[in-house]
Amino acid sequence: MLLAIGVTHAMTLREFRTLETQEKKNGKAYASYYLVGVMEGLREASDASLRNGQKPSFCIENRKIEPSMARSLYQTELARHADIYEADMPVQLVMSNALGNSYRCTH
Repeated sequence: MLLAIGVTHAMTLREFRTLETQEKKNGKAYASYYLVGVMEGLREASDASLRNGQKPSFCIENRKIEPSMARSLYQTELARHADIYEADMPVQLVMSNALGNSYRCTH
């Protein structure tokens, strides 16, 4: 029996921008769905860290976070720190930093 295991890589900033601009009909929507998925994945990883007794990378606590906020979190982080992000860096890094800066742990 042969098992095929594929490895996928995180989308880079360059690939993300290409998706937004070159997929004429739905590119912006696909990119938004991707950002929501990244945000939700990072949130689950942070929650898992907390459940396992580790320090989470960010803390939602009683603050609001919704899928509709993903794009603004991402864009704000890119604008705030445009000089540190390069085109080959993963979108996940930007979103992780955005969440960490916007939802700092208070305890």
